[in-house]
Amino acid sequence: MNLFRRFAFRRRAEELQEELESHLRMAAADRVVRGESEPSARQAALREFGNVPLVQDITHDSWEWPWLERLLQDFRYTLRQMTRSPGFAATVIGILGLGIAAAAAMFTVVDHELLQPMPYRDPGRLVTIREGSGKDANWGAPWMDIQQWMERSRSFRQIAFSTEMGKQEYLEQTAAAVHVSGQEVTSNLFGMLGVHPILGRAFLPEKPGSATGRNAGTLVLSYAVWQAAFDGSRSVVGRVISVNTTPYTIIGVMPPGFRYPLNPVATREGQVWTALRLGPDDWKNAPYGPQYQVIARLQDSATLRSARSEMAAIQKRVAEGYTDPYARKTLDALTLQRYASFLVNDDLRRALLSLLLSAAVLWLIASLNVMNLLLARGTARQREIAMRGALGASRGRLLQQMIVEGLILSVSAAILGASVAFAAVRLLGHELHQQLPLPAPAAPNLLILLVLLGLTVLSTMLAALWPALFAVRTPIEAALRQDGAQTGSSRRHHRLREVLVTTEIAMSLPLLVACGLLLQTIYALRRVPLGYRTDHIIVANLNVPSFRFAGKDLPQTLYMPLLERVQHLHGVLDAGLINEVPLGHTFNITLGLRLNGKIIHAMLTPVTPGIQRVFRFRMLAGRFFNEQDSPTSQAVVVVNPAFVREYAPDKHNPASVIGTAMWQLHQGQPLHIIGVLDNERQESIADSSQPEVDLCLCQIVPGTMAYPVVTSFMDLAIRTSRPPAQMIPELRDIFGQASAEMRDASITTMGQIVEDSYGSQRLAAHLLEIFGGAALLLCVAGLYGLLGYVVAERTHEVGVRIALGARRGHVLWLVMRDAGAMLLAGTVSGAGMAVASVRLVRGFLYGVSAQNEWTLVCAAVLLIVSGLGAAYLPARTAANINPMEALRIE
Repeated sequence: MNLFRRFAFRRRAEELQEELESHLRMAAADRVVRGESEPSARQAALREFGNVPLVQDITHDSWEWPWLERLLQDFRYTLRQMTRSPGFAATVIGILGLGIAAAAAMFTVVDHELLQPMPYRDPGRLVTIREGSGKDANWGAPWMDIQQWMERSRSFRQIAFSTEMGKQEYLEQTAAAVHVSGQEVTSNLFGMLGVHPILGRAFLPEKPGSATGRNAGTLVLSYAVWQAAFDGSRSVVGRVISVNTTPYTIIGVMPPGFRYPLNPVATREGQVWTALRLGPDDWKNAPYGPQYQVIARLQDSATLRSARSEMAAIQKRVAEGYTDPYARKTLDALTLQRYASFLVNDDLRRALLSLLLSAAVLWLIASLNVMNLLLARGTARQREIAMRGALGASRGRLLQQMIVEGLILSVSAAILGASVAFAAVRLLGHELHQQLPLPAPAAPNLLILLVLLGLTVLSTMLAALWPALFAVRTPIEAALRQDGAQTGSSRRHHRLREVLVTTEIAMSLPLLVACGLLLQTIYALRRVPLGYRTDHIIVANLNVPSFRFAGKDLPQTLYMPLLERVQHLHGVLDAGLINEVPLGHTFNITLGLRLNGKIIHAMLTPVTPGIQRVFRFRMLAGRFFNEQDSPTSQAVVVVNPAFVREYAPDKHNPASVIGTAMWQLHQGQPLHIIGVLDNERQESIADSSQPEVDLCLCQIVPGTMAYPVVTSFMDLAIRTSRPPAQMIPELRDIFGQASAEMRDASITTMGQIVEDSYGSQRLAAHLLEIFGGAALLLCVAGLYGLLGYVVAERTHEVGVRIALGARRGHVLWLVMRDAGAMLLAGTVSGAGMAVASVRLVRGFLYGVSAQNEWTLVCAAVLLIVSGLGAAYLPARTAANINPMEALRIE
């Protein structure tokens, strides 16, 4: 089609040329007949006819789409300009791409975690209710308290609650059962959330604890489990399967994307739901009965504040019925918050918004930098634009050319920025997964990316158009004169560019200060003594399929034989089992022990004797467990100094608790303290040690109070002389021999666990390192570019100064003075912004004050020194100008 159009156009152009030649020949022939010579007749005919090329252009415009052809001409001209100035094009595209990538990646994370609506109907009306307040708030509430809330409250349309089916659930579909996350839920939960199955049905309505049991033995699958375990078969409804050996009938499949509760575990493993059945323990021992996670939907007429007021009054009456004085005191308040806020706590919300603000600032700095470069380039091209105007180009044609240039540069930067944003989200996936409550997005949000790219394209086109507007309004004669570069318009542009660079410097300082504070935090965290060794340790998180060992002594039938086989592997120096390794965040349990008339909350940690040799725990008093501690020997425990401070009469003498009897592992047989381990960092490096009670795993047998703790989760820690990559396949073989489900156990190193424990501080520090470094680079580039253009513009002036006797050192000082003034103004302005903005990162800091003057001073010095270093190059160029060559330039 295009070839046909070209052929037709060429034919019409030839016909037009022939027709014009025919008219000219006829006119010239008439003049020859009247006696004129042929050359003069030809010239007279041309003068009489007019501008032949103009006639051709006008006719050509009537045949084709002239605007499209001109646009293509501008496009080709811009590409030629980019090949002639590749450094300028690469700088603009790189700067804009960096700003777009940072902002797009952070906008995507914030949108996914804070702004994206949950997969429920009207999620803003959903709230969670927990007993207690602040850090002492429970996970949920017991049934007897929930029952009173349902009877007395008028603020909620419905109240539903749920709990885990168990610590480990396996759907027995194949030889190796499928690991799933199971929840027992009340029958009204799905309806209250406003989500219904896409296949089959939901649970039938019934009251909790109803004797009818209409939903007994029924199961609803998530879409992910339906696809993974049943290949999306529609005949799955009505099929009987087993979960942990218990038979269930599948009655429905929930839609794609539905999860409850919302957490990364549910997404990774897939979910199943069964109807909650209350047991005998739910009707007694309130408030120490089984706990349930409570979610409710507010009435249309109710607000969060009114619901809190009503529930506070109700809970006070509920607490008055407690017989336990401690429970009456601590559980007379409630924590009621929106479900979205419950998933993303205030600290994480502030962290994400702070990082989003930092990314937006970086994008703004990049946009200002590009605007500065385009303004400088536009000023330098004033004479070129004036020349094109003198040759007949209209103002609209010139403006179109500048817009096309800005469009091509911004679109190229948008493509680069989008690519980098996709890569950044993937590279940060591990750290985001560790810190975010919801699964990290796999790629930037397309809508956010398009909006950001649109804003970038618009800002770049405006930045390109601005100097063009000044240029086309400048009289052509003034622009073409020798001193055209020194017009008032140029001076206005220069002042504007100085303001832009000063603004960039001011906005960069807060990023550098925040980066400095977080780097000091990471340094302080790395210097915190952990209380154990982390080198050469492999950690395997054993997801124990306890249903396969039902009725058996799990420590003796699984754990100890498994540990013995691992200890015989080549390269294993020591090995031990622990309920959760320090900083592990897999599963821990805290018990409330009543000692000396008060409740002591202590972590309960079952371990084997070898765990001390693996981690090199230091004993402060007594001894650790050994092979003589068996199920038939005296039950013993080891505690830590944090426990001693809470319990021992002599809080400063750890040995004073040795031999003390406490609690009971077996009925009528108290535990005796045999040793005190040195404090270690347990859940967080930034938090001090909490009271801890270690039990000997060998002494925990079925029927003891601590036995449920060891039935589902256990970590295997191995000190090895071989690289982990060589050990892991052999470990998986041993795990698979013990149970097929354990072959895919999560295996990592203790060093990686410690790195992950730095958590939000490390994520924020890494991001701010990128943002701060990029901002510093952009400021230096902007200052260098501005001064480089200034020196080029003032080459003639500098040459005159040197010719008249000015010393080169004086010229160097003139340029450095201008740079110093911009740096000083930007630093002073940015200091106030930095002092105000560091409050946003206060929650990340450890071992350093938010109002750290030395950090501010060091960041300012770094910014000034870097800026002066960038200014020195164009200043030296100016000082080395040859006056004779400079005077010949104009």
